[in-house]
Amino acid sequence: MDDAREEEPGRLTLEVFDPAPVGVAVTNGPDHRIGYTNIAYRASFGERPLGRPIREAFGELVERDYFDLLDRVLATGEPVNVSEAPVSLFYPDVDTGREERFFSFSLTRFDQGEPGVLVVAADVTEQVTAARRADDMAETRRRALRRFQSLVQITAEIVWVTGPRGGPLEPSPGWERVTGQTWEEFRGRGWIRAVHPDDREPTVRSWQEALRRSRPWRHLYRLRTREGEYRRFEVNAAPVYEGDEVVEWVGTCADVEERWQRQQQRELLRRAALATAEHPELQDMLGALADVLVPALADGCAVHLLPEYAERPATAPVLVRRIATAARPGLARRIPPGEEWFSADSGFIRAARGRRSQRRSFPPGKPPADLLPAGSVMWMAEAKAHSMVLMPVIVDGDVAAVVTASACGDRPPMSDDDVALMGQMFDHTHDALSTAMRYQRTQRVALALQHSLLVEPPRVPGLDIVARYQASPAAAEVGGDWYDSFVLRDGALVLAIGDVAGHDLGAAVQMGQLRNMLRGLAVDREEPPGDILRRLNIAMSTLSPDSTATCVLARVDEAGEGGRLLNFAVAGHPPPLLVTPDGRARLLEQAVNPLLGLLVDQTYTSAVEALPPGSTLLLYTDGLVEHPGENLDVGLDRLCRKGAELAAAPLPAFCDGLLTGLPTTGTDDIAVIAVRVPE
Repeated sequence: MDDAREEEPGRLTLEVFDPAPVGVAVTNGPDHRIGYTNIAYRASFGERPLGRPIREAFGELVERDYFDLLDRVLATGEPVNVSEAPVSLFYPDVDTGREERFFSFSLTRFDQGEPGVLVVAADVTEQVTAARRADDMAETRRRALRRFQSLVQITAEIVWVTGPRGGPLEPSPGWERVTGQTWEEFRGRGWIRAVHPDDREPTVRSWQEALRRSRPWRHLYRLRTREGEYRRFEVNAAPVYEGDEVVEWVGTCADVEERWQRQQQRELLRRAALATAEHPELQDMLGALADVLVPALADGCAVHLLPEYAERPATAPVLVRRIATAARPGLARRIPPGEEWFSADSGFIRAARGRRSQRRSFPPGKPPADLLPAGSVMWMAEAKAHSMVLMPVIVDGDVAAVVTASACGDRPPMSDDDVALMGQMFDHTHDALSTAMRYQRTQRVALALQHSLLVEPPRVPGLDIVARYQASPAAAEVGGDWYDSFVLRDGALVLAIGDVAGHDLGAAVQMGQLRNMLRGLAVDREEPPGDILRRLNIAMSTLSPDSTATCVLARVDEAGEGGRLLNFAVAGHPPPLLVTPDGRARLLEQAVNPLLGLLVDQTYTSAVEALPPGSTLLLYTDGLVEHPGENLDVGLDRLCRKGAELAAAPLPAFCDGLLTGLPTTGTDDIAVIAVRVPE
């Protein structure tokens, strides 16, 4: 090999390849002995012993078929070029001991001296690696795109692309398939026309805000479908960046109508349960339920009670009481409460008797008159309603109420699912409605019993008698206040007033028992009021051992010179008021005794007071004078002053003036009975 390096005329000196930036090697003979390697070659492939066949010198090379190329070049004399050929060699400075690198080879026959092969090798590992990274990245992107497209096909019906300012860049087949809009109708701002009119302004505002801030956009709106109905779609869009600049937006629209309906159903049922929990009063409860229905399911709603419907004969007229109404904003005002009698063969009662919901559609503003109460017909005509639902409400096996719900304007008629949801709302409130309606029935019975005991005072020559009863406007309970007046066989007038503990049907029953026992005892023995109260106290301990009551019992007899004589006893009750014709008023505080039902063997005393001509005697219950947190004496002083002011007023005006002129709390019933001795 040393001879090959000597300079000879016309021969190539191999040392000229030493500084070449690419690897150069020369092999000699058919066994391809290594005759020369330059610095770059040795840097790439390591030190290889000269004079040894190349197959032995590169014994660790994995790609053994490369040596066949040397044979072919030597045999044919035709050069061979190989691009980006992998070479796996052992490198001591590599952690794994073996590394794959890439070279571009050029093999040429070399005939200086013994025939051989000139090998030129360029290391292209970095270029190949970079290209592979680019290919891998492109493939990753292609796979991500395919995954995104597959995911979009599963989760969304519509995919669209817009420019950085929000205008569609290309047709959206999904949008056209769902909405029926062509590309010409869709492009620009045309897509907005497919959005529900009520949703357009908030949708545009939300979209513009997302564009301005370059943040992902998520929004819910209603789209008009190809069939002409509106369905709710959820839109999700995100900006696409090149560097720091948004170049386009990609968005999807998914039909979420069914999911939204399920969420609404759960929310309505939750609100219905909350309404029944927060409103113990039946009217408030039904009003709250009507407010839940409107505008979620309907544009208008009314709830009609059928009191005593189950007890009435099948052919008898039925009282329908409108107790709660609701209307969405923009329609006619709510219908005021009212009552109406329906014949047994009317459409409304037949629908109630059928115990099944009915749906009706009709020309706008022309509801069926025979199927609705007059107030509802008027409202639906004014609101241009086009459909309605009439739903009986079954409570404890009986039709307790009827709900009418109507649709107006562009709202479609209520569906079977809507009607079923209405039924669930009222079924969900069955227990609360049942309790409220039982309470209402009990209250109605108690009121009837109470008012049956508040009889008109008798006509007594020489006396004026006026009684008043004022129920509390704020309290739903039935009070235990009562009054009574009657004439004994001897011509004496008996006056009584009292208050039974409790505010329910039991208190009303005890009030009736107490009043009747007192009447019987007073008629049985014409004795002083204190003795009668003593016997009443004994009777209560036997017949009503757990009840207590307060009472004033008075007997008015004739006296000389046109006056009257008052004999009275007070049992735990506010004292009577006496107003004389000269305008003075004072409390009769004699004959004070414990309340009834407290002590069995209690002695009750009586007192006597003259009633001169022109004087007025007033018996009253504590609601006229008592205020929470205030000493009773303050209220009694007010009563005396007001009574003195009204001394000259006619007796009816006297009583009415006390009821309206005194600052009562409005939380308790008030009963008064007054007697005036004419001058």
